[in-house]
Amino acid sequence: MQVRRSVLVSAAVASMVTVAACGGGGGGGGNGEPSGGEGPASLQVLIASSGDAETNAVRTAAAAWAEETGNSVTVNPARDINQELGQGFAGGSPPDVFYIDGARFGDYARQGSLYAYGDQIEDTDDFYPNLLATFTFDGELYCLPKDFSTLALIINTEAWEAAGLGDGDVPTTWEDLQTVAGTLTEGRQVGLVVGDTIDRLGAFMVQNGGWLVNEDGTEVTADTPENVQALQFVSDMLSEGTAAYPAQVDAGWGGEAFGLGAGAMTIEGNWIKGALENDFPDRQFIAVELPEGPVGKGTLSFTQCYGIAQQSQNQAAAVELVKFLTSQEQQLEATRAFGVMPSRISATDGYLEEFPDDAAFVAGGEYGQGPVNVPGFTNVMAELNNGISQMPRTTPEQILSTFQTNAEAALG
Repeated sequence: MQVRRSVLVSAAVASMVTVAACGGGGGGGGNGEPSGGEGPASLQVLIASSGDAETNAVRTAAAAWAEETGNSVTVNPARDINQELGQGFAGGSPPDVFYIDGARFGDYARQGSLYAYGDQIEDTDDFYPNLLATFTFDGELYCLPKDFSTLALIINTEAWEAAGLGDGDVPTTWEDLQTVAGTLTEGRQVGLVVGDTIDRLGAFMVQNGGWLVNEDGTEVTADTPENVQALQFVSDMLSEGTAAYPAQVDAGWGGEAFGLGAGAMTIEGNWIKGALENDFPDRQFIAVELPEGPVGKGTLSFTQCYGIAQQSQNQAAAVELVKFLTSQEQQLEATRAFGVMPSRISATDGYLEEFPDDAAFVAGGEYGQGPVNVPGFTNVMAELNNGISQMPRTTPEQILSTFQTNAEAALG
């Protein structure tokens, strides 16, 4: 499968973004227009950029909105967005608009740093429900998801054909996955190389009807038989040698192991397309939905939202900017520029017309499980990942029991 890349928008257009002076007047008008008597709003936007393509695309979109409304916008890529946001909140001068990762959202919401603008959005039903749930705290939608990805099974088509496998052998169940992984394991090639974190292996929990916390994040549900069975399935494949972690094949992550040929299959999001095109352009592959578990389909979803600071003096204008950036037109422009998938359901057909090979990732939008966004869980999630990385030397029962205890303490 050939990965396609769209032509990036002109940097000349990006230069339209106005460098705003601090202390710009008040909140903008209800349509993002300059507020009466106080002059145009000057918005500061902080993004966790994946590179020049994303930075230029956001700047271009912000420039178009600024020209239309008479406001001004400065878009800055962060070196470490969590650190810079923390400093901004602590110092009383955060950016007006900023990216928030789903896994960190709960911390910002609980500490009162975010302006909840979800009730000002009339068409929230056009966004995937599980993405909205990621950015809901105490029953209130705080911010709009800007895009998303899910996990899919990535298959090396050359290795697949060399092993005598055909279209009818694409795994649709756990048993199928174990079988084809064994067939593909030969010499230095492992059938499946997958990341050693909950952000990859958690998909197996979902496929077995489990997850780490309940739907509203008020109860820890880690040490259930469903979760133990899911991790045990992976642990058994690791013991058999039909699956491996990236470090075991001298790779930094699943995509690198796949590109090097050390893994015939991996489990990753659609970001793997750009990585393979850049680093392993000759690697041919397809992406298919993850095999179903005993309970059914399951994958993980990853998303960021456009947060607005509670301390912002330009909240009305900021809301209008976010509406513009998350419009169907602008989301499709973003996909062309740097490969993300639109969070609007209405943009799905247009996206698939241009990127039909991403169908497996898009399908996961209907049933993907969002990240754990419970406030104060950063350390216990890190400890969980450390435990998972020790499988099969450490048992799933030990890993999940320890997490259950630590997470309950953090939640309490």
